[in-house]
Amino acid sequence: MATLLSERRLQAGWRDYLELTKPKVVVLMLITSLVGMFLATRAGVPWTILLFGNLGIACCAGGAAVVNHVVDRRIDALMARTHKRPIAEGRVAPAAALTFALVLAVVGMALLLVFTNALTAWLTLASLLGYAVIYTGFLKRATPQNIVIGGLAGAAPPLLGWVAISGHISAEPLLLVLIIFAWTPPHFWALAIHRKEEYAKADIPMLPVTHGEHYTKVHILLYTLVLLAVSLLPYAIHMSGPLYLACALVLGGRFLQWAWVLYRGSRPHAAIKTFKYSIWYLLLLFIALLVDHYLLLNL
Repeated sequence: MATLLSERRLQAGWRDYLELTKPKVVVLMLITSLVGMFLATRAGVPWTILLFGNLGIACCAGGAAVVNHVVDRRIDALMARTHKRPIAEGRVAPAAALTFALVLAVVGMALLLVFTNALTAWLTLASLLGYAVIYTGFLKRATPQNIVIGGLAGAAPPLLGWVAISGHISAEPLLLVLIIFAWTPPHFWALAIHRKEEYAKADIPMLPVTHGEHYTKVHILLYTLVLLAVSLLPYAIHMSGPLYLACALVLGGRFLQWAWVLYRGSRPHAAIKTFKYSIWYLLLLFIALLVDHYLLLNL
């Protein structure tokens, strides 16, 4: 009986540490990183970079997520969405979490330096510090434009994937970064509207809290229009073909429709539905980029 209880505790601890890395967010980041890798080459991606490069990016992203849990533990305890997180509930001590974050970051950087190149490693480190230190430690509490300014760190994965293959920065991966950068505000502000009262309770100056829901909805609509325009640029610069163009128009049109519904307030729970659609939007848009890339190669 005692052994069984011990195994359950061990399993719960493992799950707690996994939760600290925000695995769902990391998976979405890795998908965009993978697309960046495949778009950077006309040949196949070497398996060592495919495996260890993405593992290094994942470790660094996970480490940044752990730091986010540590810094936000008091805020998390006040919000219904986050109050059961491992550190907020006291299941993992902050010191242990920071040690875990350091191990992840060191392992990630080592993998990137050995299996990719120095530029990828340093760009990843800059992204890690941007999210864990600049956004989480300062911007989140300092300005309602926190997610706009801090969104650049979360937009880096396709650039990291591209540089891991090519070894240099060029216009194409920066355009992929721009797409995610434009996507982040309407994506996150929709969630912020849904959780407005919780952010207010935690004294976080999210845009719906400081400027009201109507102001935020207007900006979601405007940023979605910007996103639609930016998403067409890969076709405009001949980075992609007609398949991607069609997908970008359909997916962007649907996103714009949700932004309009949210603005008009014509459907219940429009904010959280817009947020959920935005995740599918980014996933499907990058898959369309990848499929279109290989169709063009076979023409």
